[in-house]
Amino acid sequence: MAPPIGNAAKAKQADPVLTRIVQQDHVPWYRKRNLRTLYALLLPCCIGIEMTSGFDSQMINTVQISPAWQQYFNHPKGALLGIISAAYNLGAICALPFVPYVNDTFGRRWAIFLGSWVMVLGSAVQAFSMSAAMYVVARWILGFGIPFCIIAGSSLMGELAYPKERPIMTSLFNALYFVGALVAAGVSFGTQHLDSDWAWRIPSLLQAGPSMLQIVFIFFIPESPRFLVSKDKRDEAYSILIHYHAEGNSQSDFALAEMAQIESTINLELQYSQRSWLDMVSTPGMRKRVLVGSFLGLFTQWSGNTLISYYLSDLLGLIGYKDPNFKGKVNVGLNGWNLINATAVSLLVRRFPRRVMYLTCATSLLCCYVGWTVAMQQFLDQQTQVAAKITIFFIFAYQPCYNIGYNALTYTFLVELFPFAQRARGITIFQFFGRGAGFFTTFVNPIGLRSISWRWLITYCCWLAFEIVFIYFMFPETYGRTLEELAFLFEHDARAEEVRQRVEKQLQRELGEFDFDFDKGSVNRRSDTPLIPRVKTTITAGGKERVIDGRWESGGWAGDEHSRWP
Repeated sequence: MAPPIGNAAKAKQADPVLTRIVQQDHVPWYRKRNLRTLYALLLPCCIGIEMTSGFDSQMINTVQISPAWQQYFNHPKGALLGIISAAYNLGAICALPFVPYVNDTFGRRWAIFLGSWVMVLGSAVQAFSMSAAMYVVARWILGFGIPFCIIAGSSLMGELAYPKERPIMTSLFNALYFVGALVAAGVSFGTQHLDSDWAWRIPSLLQAGPSMLQIVFIFFIPESPRFLVSKDKRDEAYSILIHYHAEGNSQSDFALAEMAQIESTINLELQYSQRSWLDMVSTPGMRKRVLVGSFLGLFTQWSGNTLISYYLSDLLGLIGYKDPNFKGKVNVGLNGWNLINATAVSLLVRRFPRRVMYLTCATSLLCCYVGWTVAMQQFLDQQTQVAAKITIFFIFAYQPCYNIGYNALTYTFLVELFPFAQRARGITIFQFFGRGAGFFTTFVNPIGLRSISWRWLITYCCWLAFEIVFIYFMFPETYGRTLEELAFLFEHDARAEEVRQRVEKQLQRELGEFDFDFDKGSVNRRSDTPLIPRVKTTITAGGKERVIDGRWESGGWAGDEHSRWP
């Protein structure tokens, strides 16, 4: 794997001690009873959060095909249609200042619970809207609730999952967007034949479905161990790690090592953190994280995806397809195709470095948009049916290209990019730029398509070219590390070394007599007896050899310690 260049090359990674220990565990998750239970519960209340976003984007896309919706709201066009679609993102932007406070004060579960109830309220108001203004307000309420759930859910997923499955679980978080989208497309397609207002009111009511699942199941799963450690609830956090990551084995050396790494890293993070927004710009390392997270938010919404998600009906109309039945079938097929390839890509994220996947994503998107632009121009100039079919081909080809990076890796990368103390605020900044970009594009897309037709697609081609350059020079590589090993990705080496020393000392206190090799990443007890009169062991870390000669006493570790370069 080629090393990153430019500013990305400055990213540092701690010695992957726990990662190497995890790699020695060859027992798959489905053979671990407690871990199976955890993942089954995470499915409806965390992984399923993005189903609400997917449902919303496709519902507002599909109801535009419905004659009943068009007639009830007097065939909205231009700015009115834009604000109806964009109000969802506007509500999300308004909620963002409050999200980190709720996350860091009350925990991930309560944030999901609160956000879910807000979205249930929004769904009810939307279903019983009496005017376009009421409909816009309802969509604002829905948007206000979703960031609480997304930011808390993505963090909770990354912080609860076993390190080996964490990339897959956080990638599936975004992939289930298309479950909601497919259900919404199917339901709206089925109800559009109803000769009444219920053709669009029924899908609006059903939008509350994923939120109701989260309300019912959220307190069946444990709180984030990292959040508990930050609130001085060490014993509760440790019991969660033992139960789910060590299958209830209280003597697990892995659980001890993981707890030592989490506790030492978070305590050091909090020591240097004010737990405020100033943290996000106080150091060069955090400013780099904010820059990368902000542009990632722009990339996820300015890569042309909102054009398909919200205005597929208009796009198909431009290339001569006016039949609502045909549009509905294309929409259902597109979302089914999305679900298949997004899930497949999510299951492969452990095999490829993050930068490789992002560069592949952006480059392939640029190729799709260039082909799509040419095909649409040919149809509008020459009215050839072949050009129309090629346009539909590129719309379908676009989806797996987008899912390679901006769907599968988004929250996986964000959870890895930001350390615990700033994670909620970091993802909030990503959401701010993503929602802002989404609001802008959903508002201006119908205006651009109506004003300059196929030339509007050229703006996306230019932006995608910029994305490739930015990713190449600025994105750090976070592949193959635990969250704690990435905590000081951009900081001075001294921070990572301080954490390593704290972890070593805590392991010495907890394990007593042991063999711990940082280069091989192994932890092995020499004896099961807790009575250890004296220990002499060698720990190798980062090319430096430390010899500890001491004994375990009731008050802690006592003895001599000296270091030397080999």
